[in-house]
Amino acid sequence: MRTMTRCLLAAALAAATLVFPALAAQAEEPQQYPSPWAYSAIADSYAMGLMDDDYATYIQSPITLEQLEAMTDVLSAKLAALELPVRAAEAEAEPLVVDVTRGGVMNALYQECAAYALPGVEEGADAFLSGLGVAQGDGAGLAQARPCTYQEAMVMTQRLILAVYDSQDAGSKGLLWKATNGENTLYLLGTIHLDRSNVYPLHRSVREALLSAGTVAFELDFNDAEGQAEFAAMQLYSDGTTLAEHISAELYSRVSAALTGLGMQEGEFALYKPWALANSFTVLSLMDETSSANAMAIDLYCNSLASWADIPVAGVETYTLQGNIFDTLDPAYLEAYLEGALSLYEAAQAGAEPDQETAAAVQQNEEVMAAMFEAWKARDPEGFDKAYDKNAIVNSGDQLQSCLFTGRDPGMIEAAAGYLEQEGQNTVFMAVGAGHMSDPGGIISGLRDLGYTVELVP
Repeated sequence: MRTMTRCLLAAALAAATLVFPALAAQAEEPQQYPSPWAYSAIADSYAMGLMDDDYATYIQSPITLEQLEAMTDVLSAKLAALELPVRAAEAEAEPLVVDVTRGGVMNALYQECAAYALPGVEEGADAFLSGLGVAQGDGAGLAQARPCTYQEAMVMTQRLILAVYDSQDAGSKGLLWKATNGENTLYLLGTIHLDRSNVYPLHRSVREALLSAGTVAFELDFNDAEGQAEFAAMQLYSDGTTLAEHISAELYSRVSAALTGLGMQEGEFALYKPWALANSFTVLSLMDETSSANAMAIDLYCNSLASWADIPVAGVETYTLQGNIFDTLDPAYLEAYLEGALSLYEAAQAGAEPDQETAAAVQQNEEVMAAMFEAWKARDPEGFDKAYDKNAIVNSGDQLQSCLFTGRDPGMIEAAAGYLEQEGQNTVFMAVGAGHMSDPGGIISGLRDLGYTVELVP
């Protein structure tokens, strides 16, 4: 179980197929369009839970008091995470106006900040929010008397969170390097294909590096609908067999119980291959109360930020390649892979009582994930490598590892070098699993061995 746990963690950092496509500008036409001026706020708003997948039904509608309360709850939690100095108890505060006008929304947002000793907060709601660029008006003033749309409130909340975090030099820094060759610049972000440990918002240095790029590259092109459809088909049996014919009856019964508990019917999962279900159970088991409401993996946040900014997106691998990583594994291994992932998922459920071995694996899982995210958020590659221990993973003798790393790292290095060898002056932002950055065989050392300058972003 402990060996399988390490393999599952490796997959979570190495294979982008563990996550789903991001909310992006190329999505189907919604019933209500976000306004162009709000595009820059979409990625962070979704990542932090200020909007959800049903945004097309409400984004341009007047905000309700219930929705405003949910927004201020997100703001309150993000401010509390900063552990800011508390404002003196005797400091004067503006009265709380409970309504859904623009002025009421501004006041509600300001009240969450007024408890802390933030620069300019003593000047009141209008001056404080305007000074941070949160409330920008429409050229004729702040229009505080008119009803506030959901979109307006969402954008003000997103701007406020980022403004406060930026003023405190806060946010998750990520494992971010800068490689150069002549007039070419390549930013390299090692990602984790998950959302947990209160990872959002990301630090300004990550956002600015991405937005400075002319191309943003990932393991996969998450906006490639044809590739996604191809990968979806690879997850299903097409030979007339079903899952029940490929795994033991006992394991099938457990899988069925877990998936029906998630609201799925047998007809909806019977055709899925073991690795597809194992990957899903892995992601579900690794999320916790620190995951945002939308559980937006870091790669997909970056994809959404690039897509809404109209920056071209590319993939350095294909969906077929990543699907074949799992499709070519031995049937016995795939059954064990599914059983291991399911055991961790079952143990993560409320009220579950795992056996001693599984409980130990779950504890190890949590300790490793917590350490990796702590190092990731602090931009501490040494701490990350210590927690992740790629050397142990690569040398474990496990089938999956040669496919995830030994078979793929050289291609990642080649793709990165290709961006640095482009003609002219180019800036590229490349975000792939952090495991591909680490040694042995990682992108960072690989580029240095080729003679490129690669430095950790300060």
